[in-house]
Amino acid sequence: MFQRFTALALALLAHGASLATPSCPQHYADGRSPEIRNEKLARATQELCYQSFGLMHSGLTRTPLWSAEHLTPTHIEAAQNLSRENSFHPDPQLPPSQRAELSDYARSGFDRGHMAPNGDMPDRTSQHQSFSLANMVPQDSDNNRHVWAGIEQAVRKLAKREGGLYVITGPAFLGRDLRKIGNVFVPSHLYKVVYSPRQNAAAAYFVANEADAHYQTISVAELEGKLGINLLPALSASQKESMLRLLRPKGKS
Repeated sequence: MFQRFTALALALLAHGASLATPSCPQHYADGRSPEIRNEKLARATQELCYQSFGLMHSGLTRTPLWSAEHLTPTHIEAAQNLSRENSFHPDPQLPPSQRAELSDYARSGFDRGHMAPNGDMPDRTSQHQSFSLANMVPQDSDNNRHVWAGIEQAVRKLAKREGGLYVITGPAFLGRDLRKIGNVFVPSHLYKVVYSPRQNAAAAYFVANEADAHYQTISVAELEGKLGINLLPALSASQKESMLRLLRPKGKS
């Protein structure tokens, strides 16, 4: 099942390091990926580039720190015509000592929660890549299938309206009493950052990783303060303080 763990929470207190230019800039606003300000969180990280999204993987948590997409109406339309084929798999690009395995999730009671959603993937290759465990976090099943699914649907609707969005999705590990399933850390919260190039504005959904959760909409600046990550380095401080009007997902708020 899962165990309680505190070392990661202690590791998240120090700040300092950033990361280099991404290998797949097409997935990021202005070609600039997030910058990790927390030097301990930056340890054992590896960038992974896929066809329709990119991510920064943590060998410490064995989850992504973020997954990033340039979500376009064309991708959404193609994804709607693609049947789902589950193909959960450990990522061979990662060393076994730092990656999640199917056995970590087995009988844990948690879903393997996509960060870059399968429902955004426009073709079979991208869909298969989205089922890499490098793109997953342990997610409460009620959360995954209700409030989080509603958030994903709302973002797709907004992407169609705006003509495209840059989306960054990831886990937050807040507090000093974190859980693990096998070797994988369970996030306390989940976030989804939404940036509209048309409006040159952004905001984020933020939700606890628990059943019957209610989401919040917060500024990018507030979220960055929680995470210790500069999520949108292309935006100014004032742009991060202002709020893009996000759509209300179906269900709880």
